[in-house]
Amino acid sequence: MKKIFSIFLIAVIALSTCFFATGCKENNKKVIKVNQVTNSIFYAPLYIAINNGYFEDEGYTVDLTTAEGSNTTNVALMTGSADIGLMGPEQNVYSYVNGDSNYPVVFGQLTKRDGSFLISRNNETNFDWSNLAGKHIIAGRKGGSPAMSLQMALENNGYDIENDLTFDTSIAFANISGAFLSGVGDYMTLFEPAASEFVKTGKGYIVAAVGEESGEIPFTCFSANKDYIKNNPDVIIAFLKAIQRGVNYIKTANIDDVVKSLAPSFAGSSNESLKVGMQNYIASDAWNATPMMSEENFNRLISMLKGAGELAQTANPDYNKIIDNNFASLIINEYFA
Repeated sequence: MKKIFSIFLIAVIALSTCFFATGCKENNKKVIKVNQVTNSIFYAPLYIAINNGYFEDEGYTVDLTTAEGSNTTNVALMTGSADIGLMGPEQNVYSYVNGDSNYPVVFGQLTKRDGSFLISRNNETNFDWSNLAGKHIIAGRKGGSPAMSLQMALENNGYDIENDLTFDTSIAFANISGAFLSGVGDYMTLFEPAASEFVKTGKGYIVAAVGEESGEIPFTCFSANKDYIKNNPDVIIAFLKAIQRGVNYIKTANIDDVVKSLAPSFAGSSNESLKVGMQNYIASDAWNATPMMSEENFNRLISMLKGAGELAQTANPDYNKIIDNNFASLIINEYFA
């Protein structure tokens, strides 16, 4: 009996040691607080990096929260409730121009065009942008990237948004589909999977990809306050490594495997909707191949802000102070050498 008890005791100790060692290992993983502008397939590399364990491979876990607006994500950064923000880089420009001392800096670009889709009440199988003349379009929040990008797309098609149609920027981002369902507007814009999910209701139809019409522009980027980047370079490097693995996974994996990796982040969406959404974004070439933002694309962003009246024509934001490509360069050297 003593021998049996001794064996049992040794086994218990061994299991306990293993349990506590594993627990300690998990507890030693550092948490990165990330706030995203919204939950969309548009940001698939981030979710894949989380769900496939790429952050854990780097020794970190991600605490992800959603703001429903780049301006709110920017506030999360400025108040310290988030370490990293996934938001439109226009917020970085606004903070810099406003003279904020610890303004957020872009350290990695994720998407390179608008990820929203134009939805009509009618099934316009031969849609043309000329169809929008005189119509009411729910464009998103004034000063936000979706509204400004849509404005660019309309102006590229010869529209004067003040006189040729109703360009509605009065409705908050999270309330757009609800307003449309209640009868407001002839067209609206939504991101995936919300766009495909809305189409399934039979109340609207995707007729165009805004990003294909407005062209390439730095649309959503990863940012952190200057001080955070200075004090946590190891976090920034590890973060970008995980994200780049997510980008590469989308390029190389089977679409069904990509959907499986996304599914945990979209509990309310069907795999069918996730697949359609991913195919839409892959077809529109949504993601930057690397985290680097070029000065040329930064200048296109500034032109968009000035064209939308959100930035003074005399303003001259400094690319080298708002964009930090040093960490992106390290990632490029590792993944693309």
